[in-house]
Amino acid sequence: MKKILFILILIIISIFVYVNVNAQVLIPDSAIRVRVIPNSNSVFDQNIKDKVKTYVNNYMNTKLNGVTKIDDARNIIDNNIEQLNEGINDIFKDNDYNMNFTIKFGDNYFPYKVYKGVVYNEGNYESLVVYIGEAKGDNWWCVLFPPLCLLEADESDNDEVEYRSFVKDVLDKIF
Repeated sequence: MKKILFILILIIISIFVYVNVNAQVLIPDSAIRVRVIPNSNSVFDQNIKDKVKTYVNNYMNTKLNGVTKIDDARNIIDNNIEQLNEGINDIFKDNDYNMNFTIKFGDNYFPYKVYKGVVYNEGNYESLVVYIGEAKGDNWWCVLFPPLCLLEADESDNDEVEYRSFVKDVLDKIF
C-alpha cells in the first residue's frame, strides 16, 4: 500500500512539474534581450528584418559563447556595436536597401505580448535593439543573455518565437 501511495505521489508531482514547465518560460530578471524592428510589414522590409536578426543573433551568440557573468556580457555587447553596424550596413548594401537604422544598447521599451499562453509584460528592459527606418513593422525578439536564443526556435509568424525548454523536452520524452 505504501508503495502504491508513493508511486501516486510521484506521478502527481511529475504532472505538476510538467504542467508548470509547459505553462510558462520565465525570462530571468538579469537577462539581456535582443530585438529587431523593421521599417514596415512589407515583404521586403520583413525579409531584411530576418537577415538582420539572423546576423545579429549569430554574431552575438559567437561573442557570448561561454560567458556566464552579465557584466562580461554587457562589455562584450557594448564593444561590438561598431561591428554590428558594419554587418548591418553590408546586409543593406547587398540587398540594395536604402534605409537608415539605429542600434541602441541599454533600457529599451518592449510592448505587452501574450504568446502561447505566456504573458510577457510591457516595460523597459535591458536590451540590444535594432531600429530600421520608421521601426513600425512586426518585430522579432529573443533573449541574448543568458543565451535562450541558442535553443532551437520555431517561428510560425514573423514576430512570434517559440522558446523550447530542455526540461520540457525531457519530460515530453518521458510522458
